[in-house]
Amino acid sequence: MDFSYTEEQSLLRDSVERYLEKNYSFEQRRTLVEGREGMSAQVWQEFANLGLLGLIASADHGGYGGGGIETMLVMEALGRHLVIEPYLTTAITCANLIQMAGDEAQKRILLPQIADGSMKFALAHSERSARFNLAYVETTAHEESGEWVINGAKSVVQHGAVADLLIVSARTKGKPGDAQGLSLFFVNPAEPGVEGRDYPTYDGMRAAEVTFKNVHIGPESVIGVLDRGFPVLEAVVDRTLAALCAEAVGCMETLNRQTLEYLKTRQQFGVPIGKFQALQHRMVDIRIEYEMAKSMAILAAVKADSEEVVERRRAVSAAKERIGRAARFVGQQAIQLHGGMGMTNELPIGHYFKRLTAIDTAFGNSDHHLDQFWLAQAAQATPVPVRLKSKWKQI
Repeated sequence: MDFSYTEEQSLLRDSVERYLEKNYSFEQRRTLVEGREGMSAQVWQEFANLGLLGLIASADHGGYGGGGIETMLVMEALGRHLVIEPYLTTAITCANLIQMAGDEAQKRILLPQIADGSMKFALAHSERSARFNLAYVETTAHEESGEWVINGAKSVVQHGAVADLLIVSARTKGKPGDAQGLSLFFVNPAEPGVEGRDYPTYDGMRAAEVTFKNVHIGPESVIGVLDRGFPVLEAVVDRTLAALCAEAVGCMETLNRQTLEYLKTRQQFGVPIGKFQALQHRMVDIRIEYEMAKSMAILAAVKADSEEVVERRRAVSAAKERIGRAARFVGQQAIQLHGGMGMTNELPIGHYFKRLTAIDTAFGNSDHHLDQFWLAQAAQATPVPVRLKSKWKQI
C-alpha cells in the first residue's frame, strides 16, 4: 500500500506548519487562553485565507473537498502547536454534518460562510445523563403551528459561546437511548429561550452549558430527514474522532521532541541526563508508543470516509482506544522525565498532557471504545468474546 502523500496534500501540510511555526507560539496561546473569547479573530481569518476552513466543503460550495487524510494532516499540525481556535467544531464536525445531511440551499448558504471565516458553528449534542451513549438524547422537539419547539439542555458544548449557529440534536420520536427518532436542527443562539453559561475547560479550551426553553424555529432549520438523524450523527462523530486521533498524534510528537531536547541539555554529574541508559530506554518506549499511535491515526483517517458502517466503526474505535492509551503513557513519561518542571504552568509539557487527557474523554474514552470495537466485531463476525463493563461475555 502506498502511504505517500499527493503533491496537494504535501503543500497543505507544509503551509499549515509554516504558518503555525511563525505565528502561533506558546506565549501567544497563553494570552489567548487567558482572554474571554478563548480564540484569536486574526488567526481565524488567517485560517480562512489559507483555505483551512473550507477543507471539507466541496468545490461547488467554496471549499477544498478534502477527506480523512487532509483532515489528519491539518489536525496533526494543530496538535503540534496546541491550537485552541474552534477549528474542530466548525470546520470538521459541523461542516461535515452540513455537507452530508444539509439540503442544497443550506449548503449553498452556510458552507461558503464557514470557508471564508464569517460564521462559526458548535454541535450541541452531549447531555448530562448520556455518558458516552450517542443515542441518549432527552432534549425534545415537537411541531406546533408549522414551527418546531425545542426544550432541553446540552452540556459541554465546545466553543458554544463564540458560535454564530448551533446544530442541536433533539428527540422527535421514541425515548432516550433509541437510535430512531433523533432529528437535527439549526438554532440561532440569539433566539428567545436559548440561555447559556460559558466556562474554561482544563485543557485551555472553552465550553458552554446551554438550555432551550420553548425555542421556536422554522421548518427550514431541519437538517436532513426527520427522525433519522442518528446515522448522520454517528458518521460525523466518527470523522470527528479520526480528527481527534490525529490531533493527539501531533501533541505526542511535540512531547517526544521537547522531552528529547530536554534530556540532551539537562546535566547531572557533569553529563547530559540523556546519556543515562535507563532514560534512553524510556525515550525509546515513548517513540514506539508514538509510532503505533500514528499508524492507528492513519488507519482511522483512511476508514473515516467509508460507507461501510461496521468497518468504519471498528477502525475508528480501535484507533481511539489505542491512541488513548499511548497518549496517557507518553504524557506521563514526558512529565516524569522533566522532573518537577513538568508540572509547572510555565512549561508547555503539562498543557499538552491536559489536552491529550481531554481528547481521550471526547466522545468516549479508551475503555468505552474497546467495548465498541468488540461490539462492532461481533456484528459482522462469528461469536467472539466481547468485553462489557470489565467482564467477558460471549456473544
